[in-house]
Amino acid sequence: MKSITIKGSQRESVGKVSTKALRNAGKVPCVLYGGDKAIHFSADEISFKNLVYTPNIYTAAIDLENGEKVKAILQDIQFHPVTDKILHVDFYQLFDDKEVTMNIPIHLLGSAPGVVAGGVLRFPNRTLRVRALPANLPDFINADISKLEIGDKIFVLDVKNDEFSILHPDDMVVCQVRMARAIEVVEVEEDEEGVEGEEGEEGAVEGAAEGAGTPAEGGGAPATDNPPKE
Repeated sequence: MKSITIKGSQRESVGKVSTKALRNAGKVPCVLYGGDKAIHFSADEISFKNLVYTPNIYTAAIDLENGEKVKAILQDIQFHPVTDKILHVDFYQLFDDKEVTMNIPIHLLGSAPGVVAGGVLRFPNRTLRVRALPANLPDFINADISKLEIGDKIFVLDVKNDEFSILHPDDMVVCQVRMARAIEVVEVEEDEEGVEGEEGEEGAVEGAAEGAGTPAEGGGAPATDNPPKE
């Protein structure tokens, strides 16, 4: 997995006053967990641009002023409710021999024939929760949709890999091609018209059979008991 360097300065004070001063100076207060003790530091807000505002996932290489370098992942982030400025960031330290859990994005490969035929691609799960050693964490998980016809699906089982564990059921749907609703409505209407047409034809035949009777039944002149005069 690719890494982004965050240059930080360790914090001596962690009170509200110093935290406010850091934010006013364009810096973000941060905490690094996972080691022997928590490390409090700050970093320029612009340093988080490529780590936070992106659909991709990266690890962080935290480079402190005292020369200490730590590999970590973003664990939690807090934003201002109005301005969306970053208020606080928590990191979790990585160790080469210790597995870690992350949400990894899914990349769709190819073009689905079912979509070309009028279907709709549904992609309800765009990330999957993965557990692996830091060296085996993927940048993304590939899902090949080039053979999906209308009604076909890709499950978690189809994107499994021996280098990491996916923490979802094997039968969970990753993406699928469904029939478009407009097509469904048209097919239903055509079926209904076919049934109505059949009923109309049957009614016409019955009506013809009823009308083809003797004159007494309404087919010709009325019958009489008196013979015609000569």
